[in-house]
Amino acid sequence: MPRVTEDYLDSRRKEIMGAAITCFSREGFHRTTMQDIVAETGLSAGAIYRYFPAKEDIVEAIAAEHHSREAGALADAQACVDIGGALRQLARVSLGGLTSAEEQTWRRVTVQVWAEALRNDRVLEIVRSGLDEPVEILADLFRRGQLDGIVSSELEPLGAARVCAAIFQGLVLQQAWNPELDVAAYVDAVLSLIDGLVRTAARTGPVPAAHVGGGPAKAPSS
Repeated sequence: MPRVTEDYLDSRRKEIMGAAITCFSREGFHRTTMQDIVAETGLSAGAIYRYFPAKEDIVEAIAAEHHSREAGALADAQACVDIGGALRQLARVSLGGLTSAEEQTWRRVTVQVWAEALRNDRVLEIVRSGLDEPVEILADLFRRGQLDGIVSSELEPLGAARVCAAIFQGLVLQQAWNPELDVAAYVDAVLSLIDGLVRTAARTGPVPAAHVGGGPAKAPSS
């Protein structure tokens, strides 16, 4: 019997994941059954269950694939010396990506997965784990900006990072309601907000390290 290659297995997994996205987008995550996904692929039920025992496993695999694509942009941001430039590039990549038809389809499914997370602990874990790393990287960027004196010391880094995540999630939700939404205008507005934040903070000059993240600033020793 010929040996099944890794490329073949990966191709079959992607085929099932693509069919699942089609079903989720058409019928919704909750209403879609594994039998629907079987029918969409044209494969046998046994073939599907060999790769994915449940819908949640498919969603987890799809989310992991998208997170791996985003990892490069996050890594570039972490390595960037220019904090303002890093924030702008992340905005362009994450928000600008929503002009892609493929990304729009997945994000419509994402909205349904968010709703499912309110009633399904496994899905909730998938959703929260996908948010944790980007939020922490953003928070770290804000902390570095405070140390460099280009981000206000009054800004709470983790809170600011969650606001950034909410901006992205808000656009995803609005676009699900209105596919004709002007993504470019949304991106421009976010870039203006970043420019205002960085420029305003930059005028204040460097912030003493002891004052970063809150608490009373210490006078420099003579």
